[in-house]
Amino acid sequence: MHAEPMAFPYLVDQQALETLNVLGPTVQFLTPIDGDAEAPCLIRASIPPRGFVPLHSHADPETFVAVSGEVGAFADGAWTVLRAGDVFHVPPHAKHAWRNDSSAQADVTIITRVRIAQFLRDAVDGHPSKPVDQFLAVSERYGYWNATPEENAAIG
Repeated sequence: MHAEPMAFPYLVDQQALETLNVLGPTVQFLTPIDGDAEAPCLIRASIPPRGFVPLHSHADPETFVAVSGEVGAFADGAWTVLRAGDVFHVPPHAKHAWRNDSSAQADVTIITRVRIAQFLRDAVDGHPSKPVDQFLAVSERYGYWNATPEENAAIG
């Protein structure tokens, strides 16, 4: 389900939001994602217990606001633990990763551009039989960088 952009203010129907599983973590788009890739976008994301988002980078900035649980953010060579209310900014092209070392789900809100949401939708579109291969192919098409398994192992 793709929401049409609205020309007037409105309350987001949170019960009608589509949830996408992106190789473990889930995302919901709180703002429309069809249209201008440069437009602002708000995403709700959840990382399950022991879940992770491997090391990667892209041209779009992201600002993460921790909502619940604890989540580790890797950037600039070190891990930082975020708790509810913490804000973590990732500038364009910065290599970063996420992990949830706890036994509870961690939730964040992401402020970014529509292009990131479009990428996430395309990366899991059609419930592929080889989801990692599709994710990497779509990453390449969008010009995103993904770490190798060895690079991910090196950051812990």
